[in-house]
Amino acid sequence: MNAIKKIGLSALAGSLVAMSAHAAEVTMSGGASVAVTSSNKTNKSTFYQNDSITFKVSGETDGGLTVTTSMELDGDTAGTTAGMDSRSIKIEHADFGTVTFSGHGGDTVIGGWDDMTPTAYEEVWALTKTSAATPVGNSSIGGFGGNNLWRYDSPTFGGATFSASYNSASKTGSVNSYADWGVKFVPEALDGLSIGYAVGEHDESTSGTGNGTDVLGLDSSTLWVKYAIGSVTVGYQESEIDGPTTTQDDESTAMSISYAISDDLSVSYGTHELDLGSATATGTDQESSGFSASYTMGGTTISAAFNETDNIAGTATDDEESMEIALVFAF
Repeated sequence: MNAIKKIGLSALAGSLVAMSAHAAEVTMSGGASVAVTSSNKTNKSTFYQNDSITFKVSGETDGGLTVTTSMELDGDTAGTTAGMDSRSIKIEHADFGTVTFSGHGGDTVIGGWDDMTPTAYEEVWALTKTSAATPVGNSSIGGFGGNNLWRYDSPTFGGATFSASYNSASKTGSVNSYADWGVKFVPEALDGLSIGYAVGEHDESTSGTGNGTDVLGLDSSTLWVKYAIGSVTVGYQESEIDGPTTTQDDESTAMSISYAISDDLSVSYGTHELDLGSATATGTDQESSGFSASYTMGGTTISAAFNETDNIAGTATDDEESMEIALVFAF
């Protein structure tokens, strides 16, 4: 009987050791905010709330891979009920880089770099109605994307990091595939400088519908430069999309400057110009500008943005001014 007990205890101890070797770390983070926004289009002030909770489970395999599963709970579009939002699986290796599969909420390379100019709060083209035309979206030229997105990010070699992403076609064929790649370079010899360049291509298959994010035969690219010296950061970015016709050729130019008055208080000012191929009238480039500020104290941030856009979607008579003030809590 004692021998049986010893064998049983030994087996239990061995199983506990095996389990502890693959123990996972579970973390939870969240945030909540209340904001007020207004526009000269409506002459009304509107309050709204954002909130989300993110759960992450991370563990390391015997082969040295760190695997992290992330799931975000967020309100629906009406802000009334909680539901699953962004979710992903990330596989990391110190020598080979990181592979991420995003079931929802992932960024393509160009999508993550849609506006890299510095800002204290919102981009200057945000808040106003701006262009809703595909593929520009909210007036920034970004990469196509959707659910079930693959992405790879390499380790940094000599200040350079390579990234690539792939979004497969949908099962119904209503959305075609998209792929892009980019390189970010942070030279060690020049502190504060960072440069990024990326190109992307949307599947030219004619089987799609051409609606929503399914725009066929489009090539996109972006180039950005950002330089920080002391408390000042300046940025410049050019992006473009080339389509089968000239009405689908869009170009944008953005520039901004931010200043960290202290560790807690920052301000910024920027401009953004969008030349839409569909806007044929002279002098109807969509032009945005804005001022932002943010102040952080502990886990609480107060942010504000004052933006304006002229010639929205290339319409000379469509201008808008807007503002937003937000109180954000992080925990």
